[in-house]
Order: sequence, then structure tokens, then C-alpha cells
Amino acid sequence: MFYDKMRLKIHLKRNGELFVPFNYNYIISSIIYNKLSDLKLATKLHSSKTFKFFTFSQINIPRRKILKNGIISKDGSINFQISSPNDHLIKSLVEGHLNDLAVSFKGKRLFVEKIELLKDPEFKSSMTFKTISPIITRTKKEIYGELKTRELTPADQQFYENLEKNLVRKYNQFYDEEKEVNDIKIGSEMKFVKRKRIAIEKDKVKTYHRAFMMDINLEGDLNLIKFGYNCGIGEKNSLGFGMIK
Repeated sequence: MFYDKMRLKIHLKRNGELFVPFNYNYIISSIIYNKLSDLKLATKLHSSKTFKFFTFSQINIPRRKILKNGIISKDGSINFQISSPNDHLIKSLVEGHLNDLAVSFKGKRLFVEKIELLKDPEFKSSMTFKTISPIITRTKKEIYGELKTRELTPADQQFYENLEKNLVRKYNQFYDEEKEVNDIKIGSEMKFVKRKRIAIEKDKVKTYHRAFMMDINLEGDLNLIKFGYNCGIGEKNSLGFGMIK
């Protein structure tokens, strides 16, 4: 059942309220690594300096109250999605959650309420998707003689060119193939774009990223479109960026 389903929806719950900070990406990323039943895979992914081939969505909180510094889940329940082209990763994650139903969320003990295996859509050569975690892509630019990293916006054509190159690089590395950049076209009609500033906090050091929730169009090779759906669009997918539906 795992080989035709590359996307999970994981439901977690605790008794009582749960506080969820606005910047929770690293928390969910840590849960994923800790729940992989294949410890060799978890170690390999965590130490990898290249693509990790999975992504996850923003947290969904059905009953919530917004505070200045975060969100309260009134009934202690949250859910999120994770997808990957690596079926072994998905299988390992399901096994890890079922082997131990407890999850640590910022020191709070949550329990696995349900795991859904989500069916893929019918893929076509031209499709429009919505982000369920924001897209980020960057470029290097010389500023006052120093090469610095600059995050691109959807108003810049290079934003889409970078997404296309990134997707093809990831695909070729994962499958050891040689797709070309002109096999895929990524664009947007800019009907919906929302900027998000997200902090990734690791070892008490915060790194801020500018990313975008948006509608996005993928046109071209079916395998590349399916791979983008499963792996994520843009950079830092394994930190919760670029998941689409």
C-alpha cells in the first residue's frame, strides 16, 4: 500500500490545550527524524549536506486561538502533511509512529491519533497547485564587492527560473537521470501571493527566511510534475518549505 502513496497526513493530540509557536518548522523537522524507524536512514538524512527528498506542510489547527507569540490549540489537536518520492522514507515514518505513539512537541507529550495515506491527484502535463508551506528560492548577488545570498520574490522572473533548475537538479540526483531544464515550465498568474517571514531556530540561533504562499503553475514533463508534488518546490524542503497540493 505504500508504493502508490507518497503523502501522509499525521494527526497528533494531547489532553488539554497546546501552545504552538509561529515558528515551528524545526520542531516538526525534528519529529520526523526522530520517528523514522530506519535509524540508518535517519542518520543519513540528518547528516546529508545535499537534498533530503521530503517536505512537510504548515501545521493545521482545527480549533485555535491566535496570540501575539503563537497559536493555542483549544483541544490539543494538530495535524500536518509530509510527502516524499522515497517510498522507504514514508514506510519508515509510518512504522516509527505506530511503534511508539508518543511524540514530543517542545517538551509536551502528544499522541498519534491517526495517520492517513493520501492518494495522489491525477497528474496532467499542465497543473495549478496551491502551496501548503511557503516557497523559498535564493540567488547569489555581489553587494559592495561581497557575494551575498539574496532571497527572490515571485515578482522576479529569476524566482521561477531558479525553481525550474532546482526541481530538475533534485530529480536527476534522486533518479540518476538527465532531465533538462526546458522539460518543465513553472510560473504564476500572481492571483494569490502572500509573503511569510519564518525563523528557523537551531541551537538557540535563529535564521530568518522570506518565503511565499502562492498559486503556482507547472507545465511539461509528467514525471517532473509528480516529483515536484512529492518532493517539494524550491529550496529547504526538509525544513517545511515548498509543499504543494
